[in-house]
Formats: sequence, structure tokens, C-alpha cells
Amino acid sequence: MTMARHPEDQYLDLLRATLKGEEQVDKGTGVKTYSVFGAQMRFDLSRGFPLLTTKKVYWQGVLHELYWFLSGNSNIKYLVDNNVHIWDDYPYKMYCEKYGNKLTKEDFIEKIKNDPLFAKEYGELPHIYGELWRRWPAKDGRGVDQLQWVVDELRKDPDAHNTLVTSWDPQYLYAMAKKGEGARFPICHNLYQVNIKNGKVCLQLYQRSADIFLGVPFNIASYALLTIVLAKILGREAGEFVHTFGDFHIYENHIDAAKEQLERKPKNFPTVSFTQDFDSLESFKADFVQLENYDPHPLIKAPFTVSGGYNKKLHGA
Repeated sequence: MTMARHPEDQYLDLLRATLKGEEQVDKGTGVKTYSVFGAQMRFDLSRGFPLLTTKKVYWQGVLHELYWFLSGNSNIKYLVDNNVHIWDDYPYKMYCEKYGNKLTKEDFIEKIKNDPLFAKEYGELPHIYGELWRRWPAKDGRGVDQLQWVVDELRKDPDAHNTLVTSWDPQYLYAMAKKGEGARFPICHNLYQVNIKNGKVCLQLYQRSADIFLGVPFNIASYALLTIVLAKILGREAGEFVHTFGDFHIYENHIDAAKEQLERKPKNFPTVSFTQDFDSLESFKADFVQLENYDPHPLIKAPFTVSGGYNKKLHGA
């Protein structure tokens, strides 16, 4: 009798595939990667919340980053105030490009936390997810709230097939951007579609570029949580989260860590519940989310690579 596979095995299969992927070199950093193109995972959210168990995933980072996106924020001060530092490197690099190493990274983050005027000027990351989801810069000067439109549309028409949110704005990307207007962070998880099937809210993400070891476990949890939040707002149950990939890759300096993870067996997924009711994007708060029964294998550390977005010749900067 064949044992049912654990949903996490889908991720482990992709991790194995990257170890046999095509060798490539990141043009911006010179870092070697092993790359595969095209794959998909599907998670039935009624079977548990897909926060990976073969290594501990940084849950507070997942939770506060998603809330940061949902609130339309693009300044890292909210994250810094909540002791989440996954976005610190990009604004600090921008500051150093302008002033050199006038401040250490630690001093820079301390000023972001304690000096509101400094944070307003130097903590901003323009043209990233929160801005593009909730206040897309239209040509007539409006800020288009794509995500609110999705909620409104699905309330009016549960059979709608047009409920997409995109973060891919060519006018700010790479050599397509006007000189001086290039986005300083390359949008990676760039498009998602929400659908109602069998009365349940489902979401499919298209991710054009994915760091399989460090980034993807985070992305899985983030968009699974987004699916559950949208389901709550729409007064429905969560259905499937579907994760579709373009290029997924592993950095050379992550290979040993990946091999360690592949020796582990998945455990039961945790669950997510809410401590308070909410029925709108505005009334949702990160504090309402409760993670239960998460018992992962220990954390496996690996270095973070800041890649893309900083080659001025390629990015219209």
C-alpha cells in the first residue's frame, strides 16, 4: 500500500531539482547559481498551513511583511519597528550609494527606528509590492487599489475570472525605465490571481524568479496566509494556494544547507486562526493572526544574497 505524500514533498522535490540545474552566473553579483525553469506546487489549505517543517521558517517575518504589503506601505520603518530586518539591505545600499559608508548598517537601522524624518527620506523603497498592490501609479496621477478592486469584484461576482493583482510595471524596470526612475528592487513574485472554486477562495501566484532555499519557504507561507486573509474578508473558507514558478534557482553557497534539509522528513503542518473578526483590508491587523502547533526541525542558516536591481546600466538608475 502506497503512503500518501506529504504536501511539503513538493517543495523538497524542487529543491532536489535545483541541485541538478543549469549552472548560471548572476550578472549583477557574479554569484553562481543552479537554475531550473517552470514548475508548480498546489497546497490544499484545509490540510494545514504550509509553513515548512523541514527547517524553521521565520514566522514573524512572514506575518509582518505580508501586513506591510497589505497596508500599502513601502517604507521599512514598520518592519524595523517590529524587529523584522529582511528588507534592510536595499535602502541601506541606496543610502551608501549617495553618501558612502557614512553610517554603518547598524547605525542606519537605528536612525530608521528612532528618527521619523530620516526614516521618511531614507527608508522608502519605491515601486515595490505594497505600493503596487494598493496604490498603483496610474498615468493620470491616481493610485489604483488593485487588491481592494479584487475584493469588491469577487463580492459582486463570485464567478469572476479577471481578479488579478500585478506588481510588474515595465516603466520602472531594467532598461525599460527612464533614466533615473529604475526600481531599485527587482519584483520577483510579480502576479497573482484570486478565484472562487466550490465556494472556497483560491489563489495562484506566478513567481518569475525564486531563491528556492531562502526565499521560497517564505513566499509559500506569505501567499498561503494572503489566501486565508482574503477568504476571511470574503466570508468564505480558504481553498487552494497554487504556486507557479518561472526560474527557480539555488545559490552555490546554499548547497550544503539544502542537502542538510533534504535529509529531514516533513512533520505535520501547523494551523492558522484569527483572534478577532474582520471583514475588510483596513480592519485586518497582523496581531489578529495566531499560528498553532508549529513544531519544525531546527533552523538552517544560509547567507542572504542581495542580487538584481543594482546594476545601473541594466536598471535605468
